[in-house]
Amino acid sequence: MKQSGFLNRIARPFVAIAERHYPDPFIFLIFLTAGAFFLALTLTETTLTEAAWAWGGGLSLLLAFMTQICLTLIAGHALAHTDFIQRLLEKAAQLPRSEVQCYAWAALISGTCTFVSWALGLVAGALIAKQLAKVGEERQWRLHYPLLVASAYSGFIVWHMGYSGSAPLFVATDGHALQNLVGIIPVSGTIFAPWNILTAAIILIAIALVCPHMRPDPDEAIVVSQDTLDHDKPVDLSPSNGVAARMNNARPLSFFLGAAVLAYLTLWFAREGLSLNLNIVNWSFLAAGLLLARSPSHYATLIARAIHTTAPILLQFPFYAAIMGLMTDTGLVSVISNWFTGFATQGTLPLWGFLSGGLINLFIPSGGAQWVVQGPVFLQAASDLGTDPALVVMSIAYGDQWSNMIQPFWAMPLLAIAGLHLREIMGYTFIIFIVGFVIFGTTISLVPYFS
Repeated sequence: MKQSGFLNRIARPFVAIAERHYPDPFIFLIFLTAGAFFLALTLTETTLTEAAWAWGGGLSLLLAFMTQICLTLIAGHALAHTDFIQRLLEKAAQLPRSEVQCYAWAALISGTCTFVSWALGLVAGALIAKQLAKVGEERQWRLHYPLLVASAYSGFIVWHMGYSGSAPLFVATDGHALQNLVGIIPVSGTIFAPWNILTAAIILIAIALVCPHMRPDPDEAIVVSQDTLDHDKPVDLSPSNGVAARMNNARPLSFFLGAAVLAYLTLWFAREGLSLNLNIVNWSFLAAGLLLARSPSHYATLIARAIHTTAPILLQFPFYAAIMGLMTDTGLVSVISNWFTGFATQGTLPLWGFLSGGLINLFIPSGGAQWVVQGPVFLQAASDLGTDPALVVMSIAYGDQWSNMIQPFWAMPLLAIAGLHLREIMGYTFIIFIVGFVIFGTTISLVPYFS
């Protein structure tokens, strides 16, 4: 019988601490709110009344963005549960030939999908983890399900350096708010810069090597529950009796609607090129889901099944927006950012951008929102110090994605699909957090001297 991985001894204390003491995401949010108030009141000249007003005003700041994110997760979840995509996932899950390869495969599939689209990565990561767990059951492997899901979530660490990264896409857009300061920074200097592509490959390979070696002894492994697997059983459609039932189950109707959305997307890409935003991602998921669904009734059922994944976001996102409002309106973000830039040099500014990005992401886990409040300070510093602004953009992006390994917000949709609690994976993702610090920190420290 295979023994535990050699990193299990290192991971075990963190896993034990997380399982015992790591709070639920909503409790984590409450503590962050209290911490943000404390910092705003002590580090800025803000009264309690002013802080409360700024916090309350922020509650509704990101409602439109919240709706976009929820639609992304719902449409992505529904697409992933269509028969065609399920068959693809099943075939992909059959490829590993050992337990060790399963953990690595979960990280690589998730990371590759995340580099294309963060939403696709979260959904695909959770579903490939479940499929691998199912295959493990069939082959009588003792796969540790929490580590399998943690491996899948670890792939999310590359989202902001990928094609859907908010900060690099923002500064690549003509007319962006900071264009007078830094001009337009093309994605060839950020997302598709050779050093960024190489770093993404290195971190994914490192995760694929590290995760399998954190596996516990087989007799300590927690295998996937049957209830979790049963949740993804195929949808059974009602018999087509009567005109209404036949229309409900008529595939041409859903196919027509999907084709209409696809026609719009074709026009979009013909006019705008390969530019991508969250709306286009959503319409792409929607079109693909409608085209692949068996019928309108089938797709509606898939959507209904997917809605539960958005419950934590609907609850918590307004409060994170409130924290953003508090930190922005009181000047707290500027205080933190200016503190880091105050002792930075031309060569070290990206490193401080990375570290401050990781810190601020704990309070503002939306990458786009974080960039809006932190980016101007660091790009002004880049202009003053003569640092390549593309490096500064990516340094903040690296920090944002790095601390997601200990910030629970983006793990919630994945965990809702996987059927696990946060505390079951956070011990493992903390190890990935350390790995990310070494790789990202090294990259962002060396690139200024070689670019």
